[in-house]
Amino acid sequence: HVLKCCQKVLAWVPVAFIALVVAWSYYAYVVELCVFTISSTAEKVVYLVVFHLSFVMFVWSYGKTIFTAPATPSNEFCLSKADKEQYEKEERPESQQEILRRAAKDLPIYTTTASRAIRYCDRCQLIKPDRCHHCSACDVCVLKMDHHCPWVNNCVGFSNYKFFLLFLMYSLLYCLFVAATVLQYFIKFWT
Repeated sequence: HVLKCCQKVLAWVPVAFIALVVAWSYYAYVVELCVFTISSTAEKVVYLVVFHLSFVMFVWSYGKTIFTAPATPSNEFCLSKADKEQYEKEERPESQQEILRRAAKDLPIYTTTASRAIRYCDRCQLIKPDRCHHCSACDVCVLKMDHHCPWVNNCVGFSNYKFFLLFLMYSLLYCLFVAATVLQYFIKFWT
């Protein structure tokens, strides 16, 4: 229990690192560049407006990626209590597959294993729908799972894939804008 608790706390270290880098970049850009370095008021206003727009969209998409729970299969993919007991008692894989086939006959499942077996998660005790995978970090089956991202401490899948892609796009735009506007002052500082 203690190990699992420590693991959950340590999983937030990359997120805290990103938050500190973003906070530092905000301070460096707004205070050091716009307040103390740039003398033109018009240039300050333009830089601050565009910076804050990109900053807000970046932070919003990052937050949505982190705090949007991964989508899990609905209850219809869970075995009934009787089927679950029968499945656990059965030792032969062929008989277990027959139980799963009966339970999954009305479910929208099109993907099976290479041997045409119904995919079943022993940890979550449910029949896996298409592109559903069990995440060992989150300890849950995730619909349309892409990957578990340590930088957001969450699985990227059906429910937050859009926010993850927006986060990548806004972080790119944020970094490019900061780099492009800081470059001339960076060069002046070192020459």
